[in-house]
Amino acid sequence: MQPDATPTTKAYARPNTARLLISCPDRRGIVAAVSQFLYSHNANIISSDQHSTDPEGGTFFMRQEFHLEGLDLTKAQFEKTFHEVVATPFGMDWKVWYASEPKRMAILCSKYDHCIMDLLWRVRRGEFDAEIPFVISNHQDLEPDVRTFGIPFHYVPVEKNDKTASEQKILELLKGNADFAVLARYMQILSGDFLENTQMPVINIHHSFLPAFVGANPYKSALARGVKLVGATAHYVTSELDAGPIIEQDVARVSHRDDVKALTRIGRDIERNVLARAVKAHLEDRVLVHQNKTVVF
Repeated sequence: MQPDATPTTKAYARPNTARLLISCPDRRGIVAAVSQFLYSHNANIISSDQHSTDPEGGTFFMRQEFHLEGLDLTKAQFEKTFHEVVATPFGMDWKVWYASEPKRMAILCSKYDHCIMDLLWRVRRGEFDAEIPFVISNHQDLEPDVRTFGIPFHYVPVEKNDKTASEQKILELLKGNADFAVLARYMQILSGDFLENTQMPVINIHHSFLPAFVGANPYKSALARGVKLVGATAHYVTSELDAGPIIEQDVARVSHRDDVKALTRIGRDIERNVLARAVKAHLEDRVLVHQNKTVVF
């Protein structure tokens, strides 16, 4: 199944750069080896970040961004040579992403519009260097809004007692058409089989005070407890519900003067901003996953 139209997005000035992400056992010489390799092939490093969990036997993380102009290797040659000369000797897990290839971000939503509309606007304004091949929803409520952005909308209803058919349809849409997916308040729990078969990262947003206040009305429950903070958490989705590696979080103070409507407004504002920061970090290859945590440069 293929998208039914080509989405229109605002032109984005993409630099002639690449981003190299590395994780490996920490030892002496890693930074020198990577930097020397790039220098020897005429790549100019313009940004470099690194972190070690422990200099003695820990895990080392690095993100380097470099200009491709002047590089004396093709992309294929660069990847093959780097793998042989640097990555293999240091036991690296690594990947390189080229800024000229914008990531394709599929969005899943239900009825709430605050997160998805924020993402669509940021792509249109050029704040996010991404392409949105389509939006998938188990409701039709947001279809008119989505189509005003020139984005294809796919309605995939979910049977209450059997999600297999809907998940299969979503997988068919995603396969070969997206690099990652964002659950912009998609109010369905995805199965472990689905997540395994997506073969791509999936980012979710939810209230940071969950699971303390679960169910359909978490802000009502929070009000009943007299909470002083509300917030949101963006994380990668795993088979364990709401337990994946956290990318971004934020909170806001509230008081006894705030009713359910006020808590909801404040909470949704945090949700859309937290999700936007998490998506931006992922788009810019600033997130490295280690076990069930993240390093976010």
